[in-house]
Amino acid sequence: MNTPICDFLRRYAERDPLRLHMPGHKGVGSMGVERWDLTEVSGADSLYEASGIIAESEANASRLFGCPTFYSAEGSSQCIRAMLYLACQAARARGKRPCIAAGRNAHKTFLTAAAMLDFDLKWLYGGSYLSCTVAPADLEKTLADGSVTAVYVTSPDYLGNLADLAALAQVCHAHGVLLLVDNAHGAYLKFLSPSRHPMDLGADLCCDSAHKTLPVLTGGAYLHVSRACEDLIPAVKHALSLFGSTSPSYLILQSLDQANKLLSDGYGRELASFEASCLALRERLTAQGWRTVGDEPMKLTLQPKYYGYTGIELASLLEQKNVVCEFADPDFCVFMLSPRVDLAPLEAILSELPRRHPVKGTPPSLPVPRTVTSPRAAVLSLCETVPVAQSAGRVLAVPTVGCPPAVPIVACGELIRPEHLPLFDYYGVRTVVVCREDL
Repeated sequence: MNTPICDFLRRYAERDPLRLHMPGHKGVGSMGVERWDLTEVSGADSLYEASGIIAESEANASRLFGCPTFYSAEGSSQCIRAMLYLACQAARARGKRPCIAAGRNAHKTFLTAAAMLDFDLKWLYGGSYLSCTVAPADLEKTLADGSVTAVYVTSPDYLGNLADLAALAQVCHAHGVLLLVDNAHGAYLKFLSPSRHPMDLGADLCCDSAHKTLPVLTGGAYLHVSRACEDLIPAVKHALSLFGSTSPSYLILQSLDQANKLLSDGYGRELASFEASCLALRERLTAQGWRTVGDEPMKLTLQPKYYGYTGIELASLLEQKNVVCEFADPDFCVFMLSPRVDLAPLEAILSELPRRHPVKGTPPSLPVPRTVTSPRAAVLSLCETVPVAQSAGRVLAVPTVGCPPAVPIVACGELIRPEHLPLFDYYGVRTVVVCREDL
């Protein structure tokens, strides 16, 4: 598989032209990547009007994923907004008011998109704060009244749980409803055998953060469209351009381009071998007494309280040994694995840690919220920041949550109840942004 973007940039750099164009570093700098950092000069194509090397590279990616695939240089956040826009347009084309049923563990980007696009929202519940197991039977009930026009789920979730997408897709399509999947953590699932990628399980629209699980620079992502939704394809570039910079990074685009070659050249065999190593590691740790959750092959999520440590404490101990995890909270410690890392140091440290008495305590339960106003009205309202202790009875304006995990405890437009305060405290949220009351 060729690499048209990389080839063009290489030829351009070798010419060593007088760069009387952006960017301002003119191809010279101390980082060593400046010579490859370009803008939309003649021949470089343009991401949102692609007809040259970018279009050719996206066609390569489309062949790899088996469906129309488009690049983002601004992560899955841009793709989430774009696919929600497309879902809204599809609903309007059918003469319906857009209404999206979403798993409650949606990334905060989903909420800001809801504010921008002003669609109706129904939450799907099941599981805990970070996980939302949507049962097909429950989804069937949600879709029964015909108001929902699209379903949005996160799979894999931050803890590595995979949804039964094939069953959810069957329910959605029986009701004429689109299935949208935030697959930010699962781009590599396509290259397992058999594929476990959402687009092969029935999703209509899907985003992948290539940079999270494939050898791609931070910000590289894909937006996939099923062939059953080909009527949406002419609007995809417009949808992406609504939420993206007019100056996308050519370093990231080169990274996506180069990944096509790697993924087409035996990467599946490499993944298969590493998947077996990950499974063996999980089994050895379980035998030692560590407890794991999730079924995503390339993510190891420990519940260290059962071994005598909080997730935050375990992450700190590992960092002292120069091992850095993806995410830790009081209950979990998450590790994102890759064929490019050696698992032996992690296993050695975990095996050497003394087992202690289990740490007691579970997260406070997540109350069913009460919606006071729409996400759009809340986000666009005049607002103020208040201490969590003074927030009960107020309406949340903007999600206050770090990334990772970027899953809001209370959504925009919802009432903060006294029962929410222990959750904020448990996860270290000290202030919240609420709608002003003097208006």
